[in-house]
Amino acid sequence: MRGQSEQSGWLRGKPPPVWTRIAPAVALVVLVLAQALTPGDVELGYFLAALPPVAAFAYGPAGTACFAAVVLVLLGAPSLGVAQARGSDLATVAAVGLLGVVIAWVRRRRDAQLVTVRTVAEAAQLAVLPPLPERVGPVRCSALYRAAQRGTLVGGDLYDVRAGPYGVRALIGDVQGHGLAAVGTVGALLGAFREAVLDDAEPTAVAARLDRRLLADTAHAMGASAEPPELFATAMLLEFPPGLDLVRIVSCGHPPPLLLRGSAVREVAVEPGPPLGLGLAGPVVPVAAVELRVLPGDRLLLYTDGVTEARDRTGHFYPLAVRVPVLARDPAGLVRAVWRDLAAFTGGGPRDDVALLLLSLDGSGPEPGS
Repeated sequence: MRGQSEQSGWLRGKPPPVWTRIAPAVALVVLVLAQALTPGDVELGYFLAALPPVAAFAYGPAGTACFAAVVLVLLGAPSLGVAQARGSDLATVAAVGLLGVVIAWVRRRRDAQLVTVRTVAEAAQLAVLPPLPERVGPVRCSALYRAAQRGTLVGGDLYDVRAGPYGVRALIGDVQGHGLAAVGTVGALLGAFREAVLDDAEPTAVAARLDRRLLADTAHAMGASAEPPELFATAMLLEFPPGLDLVRIVSCGHPPPLLLRGSAVREVAVEPGPPLGLGLAGPVVPVAAVELRVLPGDRLLLYTDGVTEARDRTGHFYPLAVRVPVLARDPAGLVRAVWRDLAAFTGGGPRDDVALLLLSLDGSGPEPGS
């Protein structure tokens, strides 16, 4: 289950909190009661004239018009004892009420436009990084994504798991930078990876294809800008060959995965190659894939440096490998437990993009809470 699927609903807009809808009515009742309890020579009722514009932020045009009408009745009926309004006073209050109706109408239109824009943005981002299924072939998956830039679903991190003729392949990566500026590079890498899953027989060839993609994008940017960006990304590629209880791992400058075997957690020793975009498709030869035997119950936790480089208020880094043995027992699932623990450790969440990907061969046990 993906992390961003939990966030997607708010992008479409939420109804305002209940208290904002009842606040104008409560203020009206309070002012009327206060006037009733105040000596006759002190008039508080005229404060009611300010309520219709306030109501415009809680109600629609029709509701605001009704609210303004109630205020006019309270101020225009001397028998109610709220105020001794004259004709000019009532005309002013009516003008204020009309202003409130206009404000409510404009706000309603802007809200509708904002919901449309947010929905389109969500659809575009989910097209780049669609929801990850709980199982891809024989591999069980559990993942979480949190973008550093507020209001976005996709930042500078990426992951994907795809089945192809050479087995199930997984990718996790971290593009230089974060936020919306990195989304284009994320989309290019994911597109190249999905093609490579079908075409390239070796995981090192997949890495080379991703590297060529970044080099081509850099060359294109050099022709379009006087100051071309330096496009590079760290990445970790995994391949689960069909019919074999092993995984092949290729590291392109990315933090090593953690192997959870029973109650023990250790880093997988993987020889790191250069990051993508720094010449892997040129004279630099890709490092060989490391083969790791997978036993029943084994799980592999992949992550980006937004996790391990997160700091607490005293400047200490988040000790992921130390925390995992305890967090793995959380019934809600490991990736969710890591995120909650990371948010508590940093006092609200890290300032960088965060991606977590947990993989296990079918038969080694499902991820709790996935």
